[in-house]
Amino acid sequence: MQVSNGTALALDNITVTFSARGAGTTTYTAVGSTTLKIGAGEFVSVVGPTGCGKSTLLNIAAGLLEPSAGQVNVLGVPLAGLNRDAGYMFQADALLPWLSAQDNVELGLKYRGVAAEERRQRAEQWLLRVGLAGHGDRYPHQLSGGMKKRVALAQMLILDPKILLMDEPFSALDIQTRQLMENELLDLWSADRKSVVFITHDIEEAIALSDRVVVLSAGPATHPIGEFVIDLPRPRDVNEIRLTPHFVELHTQIWHAMKDEVLKGYAQSQRGEADSAQSQRA
Repeated sequence: MQVSNGTALALDNITVTFSARGAGTTTYTAVGSTTLKIGAGEFVSVVGPTGCGKSTLLNIAAGLLEPSAGQVNVLGVPLAGLNRDAGYMFQADALLPWLSAQDNVELGLKYRGVAAEERRQRAEQWLLRVGLAGHGDRYPHQLSGGMKKRVALAQMLILDPKILLMDEPFSALDIQTRQLMENELLDLWSADRKSVVFITHDIEEAIALSDRVVVLSAGPATHPIGEFVIDLPRPRDVNEIRLTPHFVELHTQIWHAMKDEVLKGYAQSQRGEADSAQSQRA
């Protein structure tokens, strides 16, 4: 895919330090001196070991968390406060259970002061686009996991954000539903090519969806250690593209870049669990 020269999102030399508990330790650096740029219309996935700071970077991009050092630029302008050019899709369901699917999709427009009739029409159009026409009166507890994700997609996209921030949005779904949702996302994305930052643990998912995959190190002070251009043809079917030789080659390259960091992250988590168990016994 050809990406325009414009940069939609730039994280420039970002460091994030938190206060930490424990004797002799006052701070913990979650992200260290990280630079990441997302081109206009580019789909970028970020992979790395569990707990390495992927979601922290996404929260920085969303303006939900202020970096300890460095700067975030959105469409060439320094970010101050919330990133109102971005939509955020969370890993956990964020639908309001007391609202119908239609009302959940309308919610952002309501807060923006859009008139009721216009909200209704636009929400119906988006429910149609995500394959939920006729289901707008259902409540979240009446929807399957995949249907809830479709509502969440419509809820985000109805606001027409220029940047999509997605934090493992399909990780809780079964594999068949997950692949259906991945194809659904690609179809919706291909219509207007918004810039996407997609967080995932799944290398296959990252390759199948993306123009570029960025690999992060294990923490503390996570930072990019690899970057891979995904030069697979579009449009893609995520089921079929996984069977191609070049897909397997890319998967092997990315796994080799990640393997040592995954093992390092696992060892750190084991030490953390052991320390926690010891402190509870003390």
